[in-house]
Amino acid sequence: MLKLDVTRQVRKFLDILPPKQFRQVVNKILSLMMDPKAADSKKLEGYLYYRVDVGEYRIIYRVEGDCLKVALAGKRNDSEIYEQLKNK
Repeated sequence: MLKLDVTRQVRKFLDILPPKQFRQVVNKILSLMMDPKAADSKKLEGYLYYRVDVGEYRIIYRVEGDCLKVALAGKRNDSEIYEQLKNK
């Protein structure tokens, strides 16, 4: 199982989620610790990151050694998440 590293930005995002969506997103992150290249994940072109969708939310992450680094989380249809990724 991988170690988990979540950015401050993702923690703030999780803090504002309603309880049901919070559980869904956190459960997906925990499942990625067991299987980071799950069938529903997709590698982002031009980046070392992967994305996975959970309901109306998207999680952007990568694996570095034995660590799962969750870089961003946000609305699925929001292009802002990709603008933030360009700055990483």
